[in-house]
Amino acid sequence: MAFIEKITNAIRAKNTFSMIKGFHTTCISQIDQEWRREQRLTRNPNRFGPLTNLPDYSFADGRPVPFGVRQFTRIKKQREYLDQIKKLTGEVDYAVMRHAKMQKKIEENKQKILNSKFKPKGQELISELSIKSD
Repeated sequence: MAFIEKITNAIRAKNTFSMIKGFHTTCISQIDQEWRREQRLTRNPNRFGPLTNLPDYSFADGRPVPFGVRQFTRIKKQREYLDQIKKLTGEVDYAVMRHAKMQKKIEENKQKILNSKFKPKGQELISELSIKSD
Protein backbone atom coordinates (compact mmCIF):
# COMPACT_ATOMS: atom_id res chain seq x y z
CA MET A 1 0.00 0.00 0.00
CA ALA A 2 2.85 2.38 0.79
CA PHE A 3 4.29 1.68 -2.66
CA ILE A 4 1.09 2.82 -4.36
CA GLU A 5 1.04 5.97 -2.22
CA LYS A 6 4.63 6.74 -3.28
CA ILE A 7 3.65 6.32 -6.92
CA THR A 8 0.59 8.54 -6.59
CA ASN A 9 2.61 11.21 -4.78
CA ALA A 10 5.24 11.09 -7.52
CA ILE A 11 2.54 11.49 -10.15
CA ARG A 12 0.99 14.41 -8.26
CA ALA A 13 4.41 16.06 -7.96
CA LYS A 14 4.70 16.12 -11.76
CA ASN A 15 1.30 17.85 -12.01
CA THR A 16 -0.29 15.02 -13.96
CA PHE A 17 -3.87 13.89 -13.80
CA SER A 18 -4.43 10.92 -11.56
CA MET A 19 -7.38 9.12 -10.11
CA ILE A 20 -6.44 7.62 -6.75
CA LYS A 21 -9.04 4.87 -6.46
CA GLY A 22 -8.48 3.35 -9.87
CA PHE A 23 -4.88 4.54 -10.19
CA HIS A 24 -5.43 6.02 -13.63
CA THR A 25 -3.32 8.58 -15.45
CA THR A 26 -3.67 10.06 -18.92
CA CYS A 27 -1.16 8.90 -21.51
CA ILE A 28 -0.18 12.41 -22.62
CA SER A 29 0.62 13.48 -19.08
CA GLN A 30 2.87 10.45 -18.60
CA ILE A 31 5.18 11.69 -21.34
CA ASP A 32 7.79 14.17 -20.18
CA GLN A 33 6.38 17.27 -21.90
CA GLU A 34 9.18 19.56 -20.73
CA TRP A 35 11.81 17.42 -22.45
CA ARG A 36 9.69 17.18 -25.61
CA ARG A 37 9.31 20.97 -25.69
CA GLU A 38 13.07 21.45 -25.28
CA GLN A 39 13.73 19.01 -28.13
CA ARG A 40 11.09 20.79 -30.29
CA LEU A 41 9.01 17.65 -30.65
CA THR A 42 5.24 17.36 -30.88
CA ARG A 43 3.23 16.86 -27.72
CA ASN A 44 1.86 13.57 -29.00
CA PRO A 45 4.57 11.34 -30.52
CA ASN A 46 2.00 9.32 -32.48
CA ARG A 47 0.77 12.29 -34.55
CA PHE A 48 3.87 12.64 -36.73
CA GLY A 49 6.94 10.60 -37.54
CA PRO A 50 8.18 7.67 -39.56
CA LEU A 51 5.80 5.21 -37.92
CA THR A 52 2.85 7.36 -38.96
CA ASN A 53 3.97 8.76 -42.31
CA LEU A 54 5.87 5.89 -43.94
CA PRO A 55 4.22 2.75 -45.35
CA ASP A 56 4.00 -0.36 -43.19
CA TYR A 57 5.79 -2.55 -45.73
CA SER A 58 7.36 -2.45 -49.19
CA PHE A 59 7.43 -4.79 -52.16
CA ALA A 60 10.73 -6.34 -53.23
CA ASP A 61 10.15 -5.41 -56.89
CA GLY A 62 9.57 -1.72 -56.03
CA ARG A 63 5.82 -1.53 -56.68
CA PRO A 64 4.04 1.28 -54.82
CA VAL A 65 2.35 0.32 -51.58
CA PRO A 66 -1.31 1.25 -51.04
CA PHE A 67 -1.95 3.95 -48.47
CA GLY A 68 -2.30 2.88 -44.87
CA VAL A 69 -5.04 3.60 -42.38
CA ARG A 70 -5.93 7.32 -42.57
CA GLN A 71 -2.69 7.99 -44.45
CA PHE A 72 -4.56 9.27 -47.50
CA THR A 73 -6.62 11.64 -45.34
CA ARG A 74 -3.39 12.97 -43.79
CA ILE A 75 -1.94 13.51 -47.28
CA LYS A 76 -5.13 15.31 -48.37
CA LYS A 77 -5.03 17.50 -45.28
CA GLN A 78 -1.38 18.40 -45.92
CA ARG A 79 -2.25 19.33 -49.54
CA GLU A 80 -5.08 21.55 -48.30
CA TYR A 81 -2.63 23.25 -45.92
CA LEU A 82 -0.22 23.74 -48.83
CA ASP A 83 -2.93 25.29 -51.02
CA GLN A 84 -4.01 27.60 -48.21
CA ILE A 85 -0.40 28.65 -47.50
CA LYS A 86 0.19 29.38 -51.19
CA LYS A 87 -3.00 31.44 -51.39
CA LEU A 88 -2.26 33.46 -48.26
CA THR A 89 1.40 34.11 -49.15
CA GLY A 90 0.25 35.26 -52.59
CA GLU A 91 -2.16 37.69 -50.96
CA VAL A 92 0.56 39.00 -48.66
CA ASP A 93 2.97 39.44 -51.59
CA TYR A 94 0.29 41.31 -53.54
CA ALA A 95 -0.41 43.57 -50.55
CA VAL A 96 3.30 44.35 -50.12
CA MET A 97 3.71 45.19 -53.82
CA ARG A 98 0.55 47.32 -53.82
CA HIS A 99 1.72 49.20 -50.74
CA ALA A 100 5.12 49.86 -52.34
CA LYS A 101 3.44 51.13 -55.53
CA MET A 102 1.13 53.39 -53.52
CA GLN A 103 4.06 54.81 -51.56
CA LYS A 104 5.97 55.44 -54.79
CA LYS A 105 2.93 57.16 -56.33
CA ILE A 106 2.50 59.37 -53.25
CA GLU A 107 6.19 60.30 -53.36
CA GLU A 108 5.92 61.14 -57.08
CA ASN A 109 2.88 63.34 -56.42
CA LYS A 110 4.74 65.16 -53.65
CA GLN A 111 7.74 65.70 -55.93
CA LYS A 112 5.48 66.91 -58.75
CA ILE A 113 3.83 69.43 -56.42
CA LEU A 114 7.22 70.62 -55.15
CA ASN A 115 8.57 70.97 -58.69
CA SER A 116 5.55 72.99 -59.79
CA LYS A 117 5.59 75.25 -56.71
CA PHE A 118 9.13 76.54 -56.67
CA LYS A 119 10.40 78.22 -59.82
CA PRO A 120 13.41 80.50 -60.01
CA LYS A 121 12.68 84.19 -60.45
CA GLY A 122 14.71 87.19 -61.52
CA GLN A 123 18.45 86.80 -61.86
CA GLU A 124 18.37 83.04 -61.12
CA LEU A 125 15.91 82.45 -63.99
CA ILE A 126 18.05 84.45 -66.41
CA SER A 127 21.23 82.63 -65.40
CA GLU A 128 19.46 79.26 -65.64
CA LEU A 129 18.15 80.04 -69.14
CA SER A 130 21.58 81.19 -70.29
CA ILE A 131 23.16 77.94 -69.03
CA LYS A 132 20.58 75.86 -70.93
CA SER A 133 21.09 77.79 -74.17
CA ASP A 134 24.87 77.24 -74.09
